[in-house]
Amino acid sequence: MPVQTASQIILLGGQKIAYTLIRSRRKSIGLQINQQGLRISAPLHTPLPYIDNVLQQKAGWITKKLTQWQEKKSLNPVWTLDAAYPLLGEPWRITIKPGGEITLAPQLAFAITQPPEIELTPHRIEKFVMNWYRQQATTCFQQRIAIYAQKLALPAPPFRLSQAKTRWGSCNSRGIISLNWRLIQLPLHLIDYVVAHELAHLIEMNHSEAFWEVVERACPGYREMRQALKSYS
Repeated sequence: MPVQTASQIILLGGQKIAYTLIRSRRKSIGLQINQQGLRISAPLHTPLPYIDNVLQQKAGWITKKLTQWQEKKSLNPVWTLDAAYPLLGEPWRITIKPGGEITLAPQLAFAITQPPEIELTPHRIEKFVMNWYRQQATTCFQQRIAIYAQKLALPAPPFRLSQAKTRWGSCNSRGIISLNWRLIQLPLHLIDYVVAHELAHLIEMNHSEAFWEVVERACPGYREMRQALKSYS
């Protein structure tokens, strides 16, 4: 029998919660919460009242986790003329100069003079802003890698920009560091933490106590930065 999927609603703590119910040949009930919301996986013939009872027992945990996801600061851009595009934690906006040149400027200097012949479609905005982000990220990340590699007495390794959905950075066995382009939207100290974290893997390719000692040597106070990073999605 194929997997069965249905949308359901339950009242938890006085709050209506929508969730996706997925029935399959699994033998137990599983709960997952992410940016898409609550997803329940259950055996094919589990009665709905039984599933609802399980959710009621987990009501506190479910509502807490859903709230945490809602409070996460989204880094997914909206490709419109009036959108803010964060750079190093500060909002920037599109500015169109009288001659028709498109630029980005800090929000405090925000001004649009849009000639009628300029048509900024979402596709054109996305292309322009993404090119800008990649240029900013490449320059910034190279500088931060050089600074933190020196702190750890390492040669600056090669790096590349990543478009990963769930990882800020990685370091492979060849010593190449990948950094998510979205990092350029965050405050600089959070970028520094991710850079220090990945460079530390060139010394300790694990997450042992020795690894975290290397991270702390490069980036004192990393625990607060690591926690702050969790508020972004």
